[in-house]
Amino acid sequence: MRSIAIMNQKGGVGKTTTTVNLAAALAEAGKTVCVIDMDPQSHATLHFGVEELPNEEFKSLYDVLVEGTPIAEVRRRIDDKISLIPAHLDLTSAEMQLVGTVAREQILKNKLLEDKPDYDYLLIDCPPALGVLTINALTAVDEVFIPLEPHFLALQGLGKLLLTIEVVVKQLNKQLRLGGVVLCKYEGGTKLAGEVADEVETYLQNIAGKNNTWSKAKLFKTRVRKNIALAEAPSHGVPILQYAPTSNGADDYRSLAQEVLNETGV
Repeated sequence: MRSIAIMNQKGGVGKTTTTVNLAAALAEAGKTVCVIDMDPQSHATLHFGVEELPNEEFKSLYDVLVEGTPIAEVRRRIDDKISLIPAHLDLTSAEMQLVGTVAREQILKNKLLEDKPDYDYLLIDCPPALGVLTINALTAVDEVFIPLEPHFLALQGLGKLLLTIEVVVKQLNKQLRLGGVVLCKYEGGTKLAGEVADEVETYLQNIAGKNNTWSKAKLFKTRVRKNIALAEAPSHGVPILQYAPTSNGADDYRSLAQEVLNETGV
């Protein structure tokens, strides 16, 4: 199983959009995918059309991390290829409740080892903050994808994210690697977007030989274009491939999925 955390400490850059729609595109290509929503805002959960109903016991990732509930009891089937470990607002209190817990950064990793999920891909949508939840995600996976919006502060933000990953590699997860950067909300007609893309690519090439953590890091060729359908799809509770299958957004995530598939043949 290939395990990937999708993270950025800045909100609104396309993190959840990438998690949900990459999962859908991989599934369309015939792969099985498990998505874990680690964000208390539950945007990935809502994007898949999963919400708490009156008089329904809603088990979520909170129950796994805080109550010790097995992942199998929380997992929901979205379709025959995609499963979801949903999030709930309760996750906002998880960090405080886990303060005194031994090895709290490795709870998710240990729960996944107990569960032994039989999937081709595991995608984790991280919260836009560095805390116990994000560290749990980075400790449990082998790769990180970073969605990035092409603006003039992009490289500064990328540098901070790489420092965070490096700390986790040294202290908690020596297998963790930066898989790549995905440019989202891309406007190809602007000079700025092209300049940022060139700068990010050069930056990644320059750090590639410094240590194993960055050795395979790259800028994905796919540019996820700014597309109104991508913004509309979450309100309908389905990925872009179902909401607008012929849109630019659907095409871009199919293209990104193909790049991911071509890397290992998985």
